[in-house]
Amino acid sequence: MKVQEIREIIKLVDQSNISEFVFENEGTKIKLKKTEAGTVLHPAAAPEVVQANGAVEVKPAAAPAPVVPKAVEPAKPAAAVTEQENLHKITSPMVGTFYQSPSPDSPAYVKAGDKVTGDSIVCIVEAMKLFNEIEAEVTGEIVEVLVKEGQLVEYGQPLFLVKPE
Repeated sequence: MKVQEIREIIKLVDQSNISEFVFENEGTKIKLKKTEAGTVLHPAAAPEVVQANGAVEVKPAAAPAPVVPKAVEPAKPAAAVTEQENLHKITSPMVGTFYQSPSPDSPAYVKAGDKVTGDSIVCIVEAMKLFNEIEAEVTGEIVEVLVKEGQLVEYGQPLFLVKPE
């Protein structure tokens, strides 16, 4: 396994809610764990890779940076909450990178205002060099795209809001 692949795994784990990750393949083992103090490994600091008896352990080169809590959003008006409850959320089935189009020079699969059917492809989520087409699974109109091109997404994270027909 290459160091760049390990760095990609670190980045995906860092940007997810996963607290511990173990990967084993053909005698190679990678174990990543976030500390309880709320600090995480950051791939910007070159990790130290130690291999012994086929096991690979990744340690940060520098002291990990603390996680900064996100700002609390103000409460939404009751009408907006009720409207959002009636919308279907298309969620990510995996951790990966979100892409709105099949290639950088192609138009987006869908945008706000587009009609979709249950088998319409709405985006691609790339995980470990595999490009997974995500289907709408509902017939309706795309109300909002919730993530940006190239953004890392987590399992179960809403990607689109759809007004079902």
